[in-house]
Amino acid sequence: MKKWMKFVLWLCFVSGIIVILVFEKKKDRESILDLPNINIHVEGQDSFLNEIEVLNRLKTHQLYGDRNQVSELDIFRVEAIFDTMQEVRSVEVFKGLSGSWTIDLELIRPIARVFPDKGNSYYLDSDGNKMARSSIHTARTLIFSGHIPDLVNSENLSSIINNDSLKSIRFLDDIYRISNYVCNDPFLQSLIGQVYLDKDQDFILIPVVGKHKIVFGKASTVKEVEDKFHRLKVFYKEALPFEGWNKYTEIILKYEGQVVCRKVS
Repeated sequence: MKKWMKFVLWLCFVSGIIVILVFEKKKDRESILDLPNINIHVEGQDSFLNEIEVLNRLKTHQLYGDRNQVSELDIFRVEAIFDTMQEVRSVEVFKGLSGSWTIDLELIRPIARVFPDKGNSYYLDSDGNKMARSSIHTARTLIFSGHIPDLVNSENLSSIINNDSLKSIRFLDDIYRISNYVCNDPFLQSLIGQVYLDKDQDFILIPVVGKHKIVFGKASTVKEVEDKFHRLKVFYKEALPFEGWNKYTEIILKYEGQVVCRKVS
């Protein structure tokens, strides 16, 4: 076969492939966009968003509709919108074939809900940042209430930790130490339901089982918190099963190296 004929055949073949690719791309762009595959990553069970809520937010911001074409999907705008949401740590959006697409969300984990003595309640996340409560979803977390002056718009955790004068009037760092320890310990997470800060600035733990309360005292350092919870767990596992859940009105941890119990009178 002559060289020019080979060239013509090769040119026709390449042109055909290009035409097919252009046609398939046009067809793909005009096809209907599928429901997104939504992958949600969060430590533990508590989060502010689920798949239905993510889909609702896409529709609210007009990022997705039932009859949207693939060409209408703007993955950069989707990422930008989710990046502004306080519940989201990071987001990535991927386009697939034939109308498929995926949203990967890493969510921030709430570890405590704080009810200050004045003002609205808020959440504290696993990074120590405040989060305004969600109007859509309530996370199941440790609840703190009582004589707590820290408001949602007052100093944040990093400011308190680095300022000795703030430590004497704020309790957000103490709340973070307690809640961060509890939420990472399955036994304590199932045991403690609420924490109350009394007028003497002692934290009082309220168990979900039994009629007693746990006088925790201060939570000034990580070491102090770890030591008190260690004593509490030893007491619960080794002493309380023999004594009974309703024998004591108070289990006191505030004294260094001791577990002091007050019996029912």
